[in-house]
Amino acid sequence: MTAMVLRQSSPAKKPATKPKRPVGPKRLPPAIVEEIFRRFEAREPEPKGELEHTDPYTLLVAVVLSAQATDAGVNKATRKLFAEASTPETMVALGEDRVRELIRTIGLYRNKAKNVIALSRQLLAEHGGAVPPSRAALELLPGVGRKTANVVLNNAFGEPTIAVDTHLFRVGNRTRLAPGKTPLEVELGLEKAVPARYKRHAHHWLILHGRYVCKARRPECPDCLIRDLCPFEPKTPPAGPGVSPP
Repeated sequence: MTAMVLRQSSPAKKPATKPKRPVGPKRLPPAIVEEIFRRFEAREPEPKGELEHTDPYTLLVAVVLSAQATDAGVNKATRKLFAEASTPETMVALGEDRVRELIRTIGLYRNKAKNVIALSRQLLAEHGGAVPPSRAALELLPGVGRKTANVVLNNAFGEPTIAVDTHLFRVGNRTRLAPGKTPLEVELGLEKAVPARYKRHAHHWLILHGRYVCKARRPECPDCLIRDLCPFEPKTPPAGPGVSPP
């Protein structure tokens, strides 16, 4: 009889796994958050937005026009627009065709011109021509979403709102001040994280930081005011010798 040879099967090999890249804390501790905003305040106690305006109405129009456009480009257009119409009454009288002509250098200018006329009419019909100091009322205006409403409430009425644009969304996630998958998540996270005394200006500090320092493609980490507190990696290395520590 031929003997049967039993072969012991070797255990199945587990698929190789790549080592996980270390990540920073989910959220920064309160003491670090406090220090971040203390530094922002020390450097710029009264930060200002860069959209040119003279009152709540011209601010509202400028913010509506700023969607997918630079502040510099909007300012160039609104100088001409506001020279001809700077109130809801004069804007409606100016008409959509003329508004469109004056802002044609801005992206999506056709739809924006339509919204400017429509929101001006609605302000006259429902608010006596005044800009309402209410997020709910603002969001009912044509072309106005949560971000626009927050900018107006903050700049025109001094409310401690936080408007999350692409710059602030990036900073909130990179610094771990308020990580989130959506602008609303970042906004609500910042409302919880930012100390009360800094909330009035937090919106401007973070947007300007994202626009000029914490840039999307190549952040200016060597010149960053909070680089020693920020867990973002990999940080941009210094361009050369002579860079002083924070």
